[in-house]
Amino acid sequence: MTSTVPALSTRTAEGSALQAVLLDMDGTLVDTEGFWWDAEVAVFADLGHRLDATWKHIVVGGPMTRSAGYLIEATGADITLAELSVLLNDKFEERIGGGVPMMPGAARLLAELAAHQVPTALVSASHRRIIDKIVASIGPSHFRLTVAGDEVERTKPHPDPYLLAAAGLGADPARCAVIEDTATGVAAAEAAGCRVVAVPSVAPIAPASGRVVVGSLEEVDLAFLSTLITGMH
Repeated sequence: MTSTVPALSTRTAEGSALQAVLLDMDGTLVDTEGFWWDAEVAVFADLGHRLDATWKHIVVGGPMTRSAGYLIEATGADITLAELSVLLNDKFEERIGGGVPMMPGAARLLAELAAHQVPTALVSASHRRIIDKIVASIGPSHFRLTVAGDEVERTKPHPDPYLLAAAGLGADPARCAVIEDTATGVAAAEAAGCRVVAVPSVAPIAPASGRVVVGSLEEVDLAFLSTLITGMH
């Protein structure tokens, strides 16, 4: 049996191969950042509190503990972090029950990575229960492994989730391309030593050494990601 997909070389010099692609989920692959904010607004409304719209930029893209903790402190709501986390996850699951919309270019990119058998991992600050539901919607075959925010001792912006994903794929973090949409995620990936493609979803992200900023995933393909690795010295 022969493959209908031509081999694409990701190596231009010894040791310069793209070994894996690690992808964030919310706001990067699926258009769910707004869903999370809607869930937070609804939960706090039930608790008798109104959220300030300017807080959205503060809580987006972070781990549940940070976002929920901030909102408890900001509103003075009489609820524990554990109780609020359950309510937020419940409300979010309600909103994604009918499926989740993919970000522009995401489905094509995932299909290309799968076609060329590029090791790929999903790395999210969301909890396992949420990841499993979304992955079931977009296709579990796209990822060799997934890392959830409630499965690591320190989630984003710490490097642990990306280091765990790279190790799980047997990849050198410096030869991994990470795709992220928030400053929190970018910080985690860069702390892990990965090369980063930032696709800002809510707040701007500035270009930097080892980091490329694009307008959408429609600008990203396997050749682009390979160049991100081979272009580094």
